[in-house]
This record gives sequence, structure tokens and C-alpha cells, in this order.
Amino acid sequence: MADLLGSILSSMEKPPSAHDQESRRKAREQAARLKKMEEDEKRKKAEFRKKMEKEVSGFIQDSALRKKRYEPMSKIKRSILHDVAEVAGLASFSFGEDEENRYVMLFKKEFAPSDEELEAYRKGEEWDPQKAEERRRWKEQAALETEEASRAQKRPASPSSNYRDKYSHLIGTSAAKDAAHTLQITKNKIKLKTGLEIFFFF
Repeated sequence: MADLLGSILSSMEKPPSAHDQESRRKAREQAARLKKMEEDEKRKKAEFRKKMEKEVSGFIQDSALRKKRYEPMSKIKRSILHDVAEVAGLASFSFGEDEENRYVMLFKKEFAPSDEELEAYRKGEEWDPQKAEERRRWKEQAALETEEASRAQKRPASPSSNYRDKYSHLIGTSAAKDAAHTLQITKNKIKLKTGLEIFFFF
């Protein structure tokens, strides 16, 4: 037992071998490379953010522009752009189904997109305000016609003929009343063979 403990202690006291020194050197070099990559990435992000801040500022100052579309970019860059837009008080949206084709659009708050416009972009379609207005009017007209048809079905059926109306245009309103009354009596009168007339009034 004492010999085992002694051998362990003696091995710990030995200077590191050439192999151990080489491994440590490689580990230090790899750590230095990783640190440099992180610093480069951080620097690139800061540069991209500065560039986006400048572009967004120009977009806000240009009164002729209502929206701005960017070329597809990575998720990290989109995230930076969304953050810059939020700080600047703009509305921003990402569109595109595939990750490599996703792009960002910025909108000034006073020209924020409607749900229909956003839906068009999500489908990969171009937004045409004039066509959208035509579709909106067509839908409104169709809804009005459907509502009118529904009302017509619910209305009580009016009598097919009215004696008063039937005669009023021919002989005047008061005469039409008398004619209608006479016609009604005639309709209800039954003549018997015996010559008696029986009247039924309904």
C-alpha cells in the first residue's frame, strides 16, 4: 500500500512530458481562435447595427416613403433590424417561408399595414391597394344583395289581387269600392232552381 502511494506521489512530482506540453499549447491556441472569432462576430454585429440605424434614420426622414423592403438576411441580422426598428418607433415584419428567403419590411406607424396587406405578403403576393379596394367593394355589394334576398324571403306574401286596386285605375276609388263590394256579393250568391236566392256573406 505504501509503495502504491509513493509511486502516485512520485508521478505527480514529475515535470510534464513533451506530449502534455504540446496538448496544452494546442488548447491555448484553440481558445485564442475562439475568442478572436467571438470578437469578430461582435464587431460585425455592431457594424451591421450601425449601418441599419443609418438606413432606418434615412427612411424616417424621407416623407415620400411609407415602407421599406430589405433583401433576405440571416436570423441574427433580422433580429438586429427588428430591434433598431422598434427603437425608432417603426412597425417591422418578417416574410418568407424558407429561412434563407426570409426578409424584413419596415412600415411607418401612420402607414401601418392592414391585415389584408400582411396576408398578401405572407402568401408571397404583391400588395395592390386599388385591387384590394375593388375586392372590398365587391364583398360589400355581395353582402348587401345577400341581406336583401334574406329580407325578401321573410316578408309575408301579399294577396295576388285586390278588388279595390283592380278597379280603382278604371273607375275611381269610390266607384271601385262599390264595384268590389258588388262583386263580392255576387260571388257569394247561390241561385237555386226554385228561383230563390240565398246569400252567404263571409
